Amino acid sequence: MSSRIVASVLQLIIGIGLLNVWLVRRQARTSYRGGSAQSLREEFAAYGLPVTMFYVVGTLKIVSGIVLIAGLWFRVPVALAAALVAVLMLGALAMHFKVKDPVGKSVPAVVMLVLCVALLIVR
Repeated sequence: MSSRIVASVLQLIIGIGLLNVWLVRRQARTSYRGGSAQSLREEFAAYGLPVTMFYVVGTLKIVSGIVLIAGLWFRVPVALAAALVAVLMLGALAMHFKVKDPVGKSVPAVVMLVLCVALLIVR
C-alpha cells in the first residue's frame, strides 16, 4: 500500500474521530472521561482547567479535524494539524495523569497520538 493511501486513511480516521468526539459525542457519557466527568466540559473541570480552555482546545481540535479531512482534496496544512493534535494528546495524557485516572482512560489519547505520529511519518 502506498504511503499516500496510508496518509489519506490516517487523515480520515483522525479527522472523523475528532469531529465525532467534539461535535457529536461531547455530551455523551463514556468510560474514558477524566475523573468522574460525564461530558467533555465536565472533564475539563475535573482537570482543574478553566472553561476557556475547553473552548480553545475544542476549537483547535475541530479545526484540525476539518483540515485533516479537507486535506484529502485541497492543499491545506495537514502536517501542522496532525502535529497540533499530537501535542494536544500529550496534554490530554498529562491531565489523565494529573487526576490519577486508571491507565485505561488514556487509551483514546494514546491511540490518537500514535495515529498522528504515524501520519507525520508517512507524509
